[in-house]
Amino acid sequence: MNAAALFNVSGLATVVTGGASGLGLAYTSVMAQNGARVTIMDANAKALDEVVERFRSVGQDVRGEVVDVTDRMALDRSFDATARHYGRLDVVFANAGIGGGPGFLKLDGERNPDRALENIPGDLWDRVIAVDLTSVFATLQAAARHMKGHGGRIIVTTSISAIRTETLVAAPYVAAKAGAAQLVRQAALELARYNITVNAIAPGPFVTNISGGRLKDPAVRAPFERFSPIRRVGEPDDIKGLALFLASPAAELITGAQIVIDGGVTLGMAD
Repeated sequence: MNAAALFNVSGLATVVTGGASGLGLAYTSVMAQNGARVTIMDANAKALDEVVERFRSVGQDVRGEVVDVTDRMALDRSFDATARHYGRLDVVFANAGIGGGPGFLKLDGERNPDRALENIPGDLWDRVIAVDLTSVFATLQAAARHMKGHGGRIIVTTSISAIRTETLVAAPYVAAKAGAAQLVRQAALELARYNITVNAIAPGPFVTNISGGRLKDPAVRAPFERFSPIRRVGEPDDIKGLALFLASPAAELITGAQIVIDGGVTLGMAD
């Protein structure tokens, strides 16, 4: 099998939640550029319109659905409309997510009293769990309903926070991503008999709009860069190859996996 066939995603009916910016936009881009038919589901109507128009202007098959992934009924309606439009669903990226803000340490290593465990607002916990965990469950449900009978690929964006403790990242985010990672394994086990694979991409620090785009600030980014053996954080383009791989025939036998893409951060500091 040649490389073009191995990574062929042409014509695949694809959904990307949270696809109008950041990592979701990277997923959308690599799939559309390689011939997939992509529906972006995003709550930001303005950004969604701009992104869809940009892809369409270069002849790529991209459409948008304005939806808040925490609204289960609206999410189901968007999936139903998308499946009707394409006649099927082949690939779903469950990517929509938010940050939890800073952790219990400040960038200088001092304790952050506002982010002490007992001071984390309950509404922050509820919101992060709703977006980063419960919406993943709802997306998996919607995807499974439309993929049973012909198979498909579900790819969930988790985080290295799912597999380690954090000092600069808030507890609600760590808990939500760990829950999503275990949900990926559980769903992979159940859905395997239907030829539906379920895998996770676990990014380390990436420069996106999450948590107000704080990693766009060089001062905030600096400690994350020091923790990375390759001395930089990720950019959205860095994740495109992994996304294409998991959506393609090359990953046919892979399910229940969580693939880390972090520049070596989880290995520890080198020098």
